[in-house]
Amino acid sequence: MVALTAPAKLTLSLRITGVRDDGYHLIDAEMVSLDLADTLEIEPGQGVVVDGEGDIDPSDNLITRALALVGRVARVRVTKQIPPGAGLGGGSADAAAILRWAGYTDLHGAAQLGADIPFCLVGGRARVRGIGELVQPLEHIPRTLTLLTPPFGCSTPAVYRRWDEMGGPVGPNGNDLEPAALEVEPRLGQYRRALEDIAGVTARLAGSGSTWFVEGAYPGDGRLVVRTVPAQPQMD
Repeated sequence: MVALTAPAKLTLSLRITGVRDDGYHLIDAEMVSLDLADTLEIEPGQGVVVDGEGDIDPSDNLITRALALVGRVARVRVTKQIPPGAGLGGGSADAAAILRWAGYTDLHGAAQLGADIPFCLVGGRARVRGIGELVQPLEHIPRTLTLLTPPFGCSTPAVYRRWDEMGGPVGPNGNDLEPAALEVEPRLGQYRRALEDIAGVTARLAGSGSTWFVEGAYPGDGRLVVRTVPAQPQMD
């Protein structure tokens, strides 16, 4: 049995720099890895089991697709810590852990599975451009942050679609998707205000949502204090 760690990713800033002819948005973002992480256990066999959920659909999950990409067969048990639908890259982190385990380093190939997977494969701190496949590692900066994740997710396609419909606004807090996310899911506003009331600073949205974050440690009431971590070494 092999145990893998799949760190969450946090998008600290996100600018949309264009839209390709095929509809994919081009970004310029800063992303970091967090000490919030899923754990994957790899054993002989087949299938994906998520603790608390049992077997999941083999035709519709990123772990199965990652195994197919690297030509491996395995049974994978996932212990989830990264909340789903929160904009923290949980599924992408899990897929990237599989790619890292298999020694796969092709970022363009990884991007075919999902836009966040190339960063999750590199990890640490990086500038991310293109549709996510251009990852420029940056020096690790230790940071402590507080996350507040609502009990609902945000649909990334819906947020990008609304951003287009709004004429491509520039976000006021370093994230161009924030205005669109607030329109797609107005309940986000109350969670932002709750975090700002505690921290006394402007909260920022993680990617397309739904997680808000601030710098510093403000534990309690559903808030989660996390720290940035450097890139993991590639497995031999």
